Amino acid sequence: MTEPRTPTTVSLADEEGVKRILVDTIFGLWTLVNNLTRLRPSKRERYRVTIFGSARTQPGHWVYEEVKRLAAELAAMDCDIVTGGGPGLMQAANEGAQSSAAPERAQSIGIRVDLPFEQEVNPFVQESFEHQTFFTRLHHFVLVSDAYIVVPGGIGTVLESMLVWQLLQVRHLHDTPLIFVGDMWGELVDWSRRWMRRPGFELANAEDMDIPQCVKGADDALAILRERHARWRPHQTSEG
Repeated sequence: MTEPRTPTTVSLADEEGVKRILVDTIFGLWTLVNNLTRLRPSKRERYRVTIFGSARTQPGHWVYEEVKRLAAELAAMDCDIVTGGGPGLMQAANEGAQSSAAPERAQSIGIRVDLPFEQEVNPFVQESFEHQTFFTRLHHFVLVSDAYIVVPGGIGTVLESMLVWQLLQVRHLHDTPLIFVGDMWGELVDWSRRWMRRPGFELANAEDMDIPQCVKGADDALAILRERHARWRPHQTSEG
Protein backbone atom coordinates (compact mmCIF):
# COMPACT_ATOMS: atom_id res chain seq x y z
CA MET A 1 0.00 0.00 0.00
CA THR A 2 1.42 3.40 -0.99
CA GLU A 3 2.14 5.81 1.88
CA PRO A 4 0.31 9.16 1.62
CA ARG A 5 2.60 11.92 0.37
CA THR A 6 3.45 14.83 2.64
CA PRO A 7 1.80 18.00 1.32
CA THR A 8 4.26 20.37 -0.37
CA THR A 9 2.45 23.43 0.96
CA VAL A 10 1.21 24.30 4.44
CA SER A 11 -1.67 26.63 5.11
CA LEU A 12 -0.96 29.56 7.41
CA ALA A 13 -4.05 28.43 9.28
CA ASP A 14 -2.21 25.21 10.20
CA GLU A 15 -0.43 26.56 13.28
CA GLU A 16 1.46 23.36 14.10
CA GLY A 17 2.56 22.94 10.50
CA VAL A 18 3.83 26.52 10.35
CA LYS A 19 5.74 26.07 13.64
CA ARG A 20 7.34 22.89 12.31
CA ILE A 21 8.53 24.63 9.15
CA LEU A 22 9.93 27.58 11.12
CA VAL A 23 11.81 25.33 13.55
CA ASP A 24 13.19 23.13 10.75
CA THR A 25 14.28 26.22 8.80
CA ILE A 26 16.01 27.84 11.79
CA PHE A 27 17.90 24.65 12.62
CA GLY A 28 18.83 24.35 8.95
CA LEU A 29 20.25 27.88 9.01
CA TRP A 30 22.29 27.11 12.13
CA THR A 31 23.71 24.03 10.42
CA LEU A 32 24.64 26.14 7.40
CA VAL A 33 26.34 28.79 9.54
CA ASN A 34 28.18 26.16 11.58
CA ASN A 35 29.52 24.56 8.42
CA LEU A 36 30.69 27.90 7.01
CA THR A 37 32.45 28.85 10.25
CA ARG A 38 34.51 25.66 10.10
CA LEU A 39 36.48 27.30 7.27
CA ARG A 40 39.67 29.05 8.34
CA PRO A 41 42.27 31.01 6.36
CA SER A 42 45.56 29.19 5.87
CA LYS A 43 47.28 32.15 7.51
CA ARG A 44 46.53 35.61 8.89
CA GLU A 45 48.47 38.70 7.99
CA ARG A 46 48.32 40.08 11.53
CA TYR A 47 47.83 38.81 15.07
CA ARG A 48 44.48 39.91 16.50
CA VAL A 49 44.01 40.60 20.18
CA THR A 50 40.52 41.08 21.59
CA ILE A 51 40.24 43.28 24.69
CA PHE A 52 37.09 42.84 26.79
CA GLY A 53 36.24 45.50 29.37
CA SER A 54 33.77 47.93 30.90
CA ALA A 55 31.71 50.40 28.88
CA ARG A 56 31.48 52.74 31.90
CA THR A 57 35.06 53.82 32.61
CA GLN A 58 35.65 57.39 31.46
CA PRO A 59 38.71 58.93 29.74
CA GLY A 60 41.14 60.26 32.32
CA HIS A 61 40.59 57.39 34.76
CA TRP A 62 43.89 55.60 35.41
CA VAL A 63 42.45 52.27 34.20
CA TYR A 64 41.33 53.91 30.93
CA GLU A 65 44.83 55.29 30.38
CA GLU A 66 46.44 51.94 31.22
CA VAL A 67 44.22 50.05 28.75
CA LYS A 68 45.00 52.68 26.13
CA ARG A 69 48.72 52.14 26.75
CA LEU A 70 48.29 48.37 26.61
CA ALA A 71 46.59 48.55 23.21
CA ALA A 72 49.18 50.99 21.86
CA GLU A 73 51.99 48.62 22.87
CA LEU A 74 50.20 45.70 21.20
CA ALA A 75 49.69 47.75 18.03
CA ALA A 76 53.40 48.59 18.05
CA MET A 77 53.99 44.81 18.03
CA ASP A 78 51.98 44.70 14.77
CA CYS A 79 48.81 43.37 16.41
CA ASP A 80 45.28 44.38 15.44
CA ILE A 81 42.98 45.37 18.32
CA VAL A 82 39.40 44.05 18.55
CA THR A 83 36.81 45.34 21.05
CA GLY A 84 33.07 45.57 21.47
CA GLY A 85 33.24 48.94 19.71
CA GLY A 86 31.50 50.89 22.47
CA PRO A 87 32.60 53.48 25.05
CA GLY A 88 34.66 53.04 28.21
CA LEU A 89 37.56 50.62 28.16
CA MET A 90 36.55 49.43 24.69
CA GLN A 91 37.14 52.97 23.47
CA ALA A 92 40.42 53.11 25.41
CA ALA A 93 41.68 50.05 23.55
CA ASN A 94 40.62 51.34 20.13
CA GLU A 95 42.14 54.73 20.93
CA GLY A 96 45.40 53.08 21.91
CA ALA A 97 45.52 51.16 18.64
CA GLN A 98 44.97 54.39 16.70
CA SER A 99 47.62 56.28 18.67
CA SER A 100 50.38 53.75 18.11
CA ALA A 101 53.51 54.91 16.36
CA ALA A 102 53.82 51.53 14.61
CA PRO A 103 55.30 51.72 11.08
CA GLU A 104 52.16 50.08 9.70
CA ARG A 105 49.06 51.22 11.53
CA ALA A 106 47.14 48.50 13.33
CA GLN A 107 43.52 47.89 12.52
CA SER A 108 41.15 49.04 15.24
CA ILE A 109 38.05 46.85 15.04
CA GLY A 110 34.71 47.05 16.84
CA ILE A 111 32.16 44.22 17.04
CA ARG A 112 28.99 45.79 18.36
CA VAL A 113 25.57 44.64 19.47
CA ASP A 114 22.44 46.72 18.93
CA LEU A 115 21.55 48.30 22.30
CA PRO A 116 19.04 51.12 22.88
CA PHE A 117 21.40 52.97 25.28
CA GLU A 118 24.60 52.61 23.22
CA GLN A 119 23.83 54.03 19.81
CA GLU A 120 27.14 54.79 18.14
CA VAL A 121 30.46 53.08 17.67
CA ASN A 122 33.32 54.87 19.42
CA PRO A 123 35.28 57.31 17.20
CA PHE A 124 38.51 55.27 17.20
CA VAL A 125 37.09 52.21 15.44
CA GLN A 126 38.27 51.86 11.84
CA GLU A 127 36.25 48.77 10.92
CA SER A 128 32.87 48.13 12.55
CA PHE A 129 30.52 45.15 12.56
CA GLU A 130 27.06 45.22 14.12
CA HIS A 131 25.02 42.28 15.44
CA GLN A 132 21.42 42.07 16.52
CA THR A 133 22.07 39.44 19.21
CA PHE A 134 24.77 38.76 21.79
CA PHE A 135 25.01 35.18 20.55
CA THR A 136 26.18 35.98 17.04
CA ARG A 137 28.41 38.77 18.35
CA LEU A 138 30.18 36.41 20.75
CA HIS A 139 30.67 33.92 17.94
CA HIS A 140 32.24 36.68 15.83
CA PHE A 141 34.79 37.41 18.58
CA VAL A 142 35.71 33.72 18.61
CA LEU A 143 36.16 33.58 14.84
CA VAL A 144 38.50 36.57 14.51
CA SER A 145 40.67 36.46 17.65
CA ASP A 146 44.10 34.99 18.33
CA ALA A 147 44.23 36.07 22.00
CA TYR A 148 41.94 37.58 24.63
CA ILE A 149 42.75 40.12 27.33
CA VAL A 150 40.10 40.76 29.99
CA VAL A 151 40.40 44.07 31.82
CA PRO A 152 38.03 45.33 34.56
CA GLY A 153 34.40 45.08 33.54
CA GLY A 154 30.89 44.19 34.58
CA ILE A 155 28.35 41.52 33.72
CA GLY A 156 28.90 41.78 29.96
CA THR A 157 32.63 41.32 30.40
CA VAL A 158 31.98 38.28 32.61
CA LEU A 159 29.74 36.79 29.90
CA GLU A 160 32.39 37.27 27.22
CA SER A 161 35.27 35.90 29.28
CA MET A 162 33.31 32.89 30.58
CA LEU A 163 32.39 31.90 27.02
CA VAL A 164 36.04 31.93 25.96
CA TRP A 165 37.03 30.03 29.13
CA GLN A 166 34.50 27.30 28.38
CA LEU A 167 35.47 27.02 24.70
CA LEU A 168 39.06 26.51 25.80
CA GLN A 169 37.90 23.98 28.41
CA VAL A 170 36.06 21.84 25.84
CA ARG A 171 38.79 22.38 23.22
CA HIS A 172 36.68 24.27 20.72
CA LEU A 173 39.50 26.80 20.97
CA HIS A 174 43.09 25.64 21.03
CA ASP A 175 46.28 27.28 22.28
CA THR A 176 44.58 30.68 22.58
CA PRO A 177 45.73 32.93 25.45
CA LEU A 178 43.02 34.10 27.86
CA ILE A 179 44.60 36.71 30.12
CA PHE A 180 42.76 38.20 33.11
CA VAL A 181 44.24 41.53 34.19
CA GLY A 182 43.63 42.81 37.71
CA ASP A 183 42.75 41.57 41.18
CA MET A 184 39.02 41.24 40.48
CA TRP A 185 39.62 38.43 37.99
CA GLY A 186 42.18 36.67 40.16
CA GLU A 187 39.55 36.55 42.90
CA LEU A 188 37.00 35.15 40.43
CA VAL A 189 39.36 32.32 39.47
CA ASP A 190 40.11 31.70 43.16
CA TRP A 191 36.36 31.50 43.81
CA SER A 192 35.96 29.03 40.93
CA ARG A 193 38.79 26.88 42.24
CA ARG A 194 37.41 26.93 45.79
CA TRP A 195 33.83 26.01 44.87
CA MET A 196 34.24 23.94 41.71
CA ARG A 197 37.11 21.85 43.09
CA ARG A 198 35.68 21.00 46.52
CA PRO A 199 36.87 17.52 47.54
CA GLY A 200 34.07 15.02 47.05
CA PHE A 201 31.99 17.46 44.99
CA GLU A 202 34.21 18.35 42.05
CA LEU A 203 32.43 20.34 39.31
CA ALA A 204 35.46 20.94 37.08
CA ASN A 205 38.87 19.43 36.44
CA ALA A 206 41.98 20.82 38.08
CA GLU A 207 43.45 21.80 34.70
CA ASP A 208 40.32 23.85 33.89
CA MET A 209 41.29 26.26 36.65
CA ASP A 210 44.65 26.87 34.98
CA ILE A 211 43.20 27.99 31.62
CA PRO A 212 43.01 31.74 32.39
CA GLN A 213 46.35 33.41 33.06
CA CYS A 214 45.83 35.90 35.88
CA VAL A 215 48.20 38.87 35.96
CA LYS A 216 48.44 42.06 37.98
CA GLY A 217 48.79 44.65 35.22
CA ALA A 218 49.27 45.59 31.60
CA ASP A 219 53.02 44.93 31.53
CA ASP A 220 52.50 41.32 32.62
CA ALA A 221 49.91 40.80 29.87
CA LEU A 222 52.29 42.34 27.32
CA ALA A 223 55.08 39.99 28.36
CA ILE A 224 52.86 36.96 27.72
CA LEU A 225 51.69 38.20 24.34
CA ARG A 226 55.17 39.20 23.15
CA GLU A 227 56.21 35.58 23.62
CA ARG A 228 53.04 34.20 22.01
CA HIS A 229 53.25 36.61 19.08
CA ALA A 230 56.89 35.66 18.49
CA ARG A 231 55.82 32.00 18.30
CA TRP A 232 52.88 32.80 16.00
CA ARG A 233 54.75 34.88 13.41
CA PRO A 234 57.10 32.26 11.87
CA HIS A 235 54.30 29.71 11.77
CA GLN A 236 52.14 32.11 9.73
CA THR A 237 55.03 32.98 7.42
CA SER A 238 55.71 29.32 6.64
CA GLU A 239 52.07 28.41 5.92
CA GLY A 240 50.18 28.73 2.66
